[in-house]
Amino acid sequence: MRPVLSPSDLLTIFFLAMLSGLAVFSAPVNSAWAGLFATYAALAVAILVAAAYRTRVSPAKRGFYLSVICTVMTVSIVFNSLGELIASIHATTFDGFLIAVDHAMFGVHPTVWMERWLRPTLSALFQFAYISYYFIPLSLGIVLIAKGRFGAFEEVLFGILLCFYLSYVGYLLVPAIGPRFTLSHLQTGDLQLYPLIETIQEALNALEKNKTDAFPSGHTAVSLMCLYYAWKEREKKLFAVFVPVVTGLLISTVYLRYHYVIDVIAGIALTGLTIALAPGLQRLLAEAPAIRAMKKSAPGRPRDDKTSCQDDS
Repeated sequence: MRPVLSPSDLLTIFFLAMLSGLAVFSAPVNSAWAGLFATYAALAVAILVAAAYRTRVSPAKRGFYLSVICTVMTVSIVFNSLGELIASIHATTFDGFLIAVDHAMFGVHPTVWMERWLRPTLSALFQFAYISYYFIPLSLGIVLIAKGRFGAFEEVLFGILLCFYLSYVGYLLVPAIGPRFTLSHLQTGDLQLYPLIETIQEALNALEKNKTDAFPSGHTAVSLMCLYYAWKEREKKLFAVFVPVVTGLLISTVYLRYHYVIDVIAGIALTGLTIALAPGLQRLLAEAPAIRAMKKSAPGRPRDDKTSCQDDS
């Protein structure tokens, strides 16, 4: 049976194809191009295999979950692969320009100015707010799936994926490593971290293979997208939790010296752009021939947003 690709599948495959083309383009100066190309090809195959399995066993939760797992793994693997690709395209970073923009806006370097607020407890709170980024999308997805709102989940998944991929385009166009590296010589003190918090930071640094991910702030953009979707889908309790957490996260990006303020502003703008683009782009991809054929042949599709994947476990 021919696999039926969802809009999220098509978006991911298109982005992987674009990265594959960049890897080939970079071949003359990038010894890792073949490995990158193979990685992107393997991820595309995984998305197709998951879609084929989802189509064959439909209706089934397990096919749906397999596709979600493959998509989440793709987002993570692609992010870590970007460092080598960016280094082959750009001889230097744009940190100098971003530093100048911040200084022009505020007359000071914001991370240096914020030193007056450094406290061990505050640093700990902001570090936990910062790493909540990894759990915010997960919690939103779990809530929607637990309630059987699979149609809403697919909409949210598409929007968040689009936000991720657009932020990756930003890293490719304007690579920057951030003030924790570039302005360290101006900082007069450390972040006063407790040992546990320092261990968390070291773990994040070790796991993050791509260091040129400052502009735009993906933490800002993706977290705000989740906040928006929690509001849009009327998940009031989750929205109430997200508001203080996301607010703390935005402040933490500068307080912890991961981002320039202009990165955060660009992240906010990226959220707005994604919200504007996602519905129309999702509808356009939903009209792809394979998806249209599935809709025509589907017997009695539910009128609400609970899709047939909930019927089998």
